[in-house]
Amino acid sequence: MDCPLCPASAEQLIWEDGRCRVIRVDDDAHPGFCRVIWNEHVAEMSDLLPADRRHLLDVVLATESALRTLLHPDKINLASFGNMVPHLHWHVIPRYRDDRHFPESVWGPAQRQGIVHAAADPVALARAIDSALATQA
Repeated sequence: MDCPLCPASAEQLIWEDGRCRVIRVDDDAHPGFCRVIWNEHVAEMSDLLPADRRHLLDVVLATESALRTLLHPDKINLASFGNMVPHLHWHVIPRYRDDRHFPESVWGPAQRQGIVHAAADPVALARAIDSALATQA
């Protein structure tokens, strides 16, 4: 199977450990958009051992917390679909009332021209993820 999420090449890597990684998604309308990718090719959360599920969710929540701290969005959207790419990953998307799609999902119809908010500095975001993970322990 040719999976676009299995190789970690050509990604804008923010944070990683031996089990998963956080990348910046190239989305001009939503530059704070991150994706948390499980490194091993599995399709569903239930494919993971309980400790791995907890770890992945801890990283998702740490990424959410870090984005909230650094960017102060109005809302964070969390999504895990895998319909198009059946490789376990979570979308972590800072949302603003004045962004192009709000209140629709970022994949829905545009509601307005919208304001593009800045992305977090990658080094600051990685540190904030580490800090959030440390406080979860």
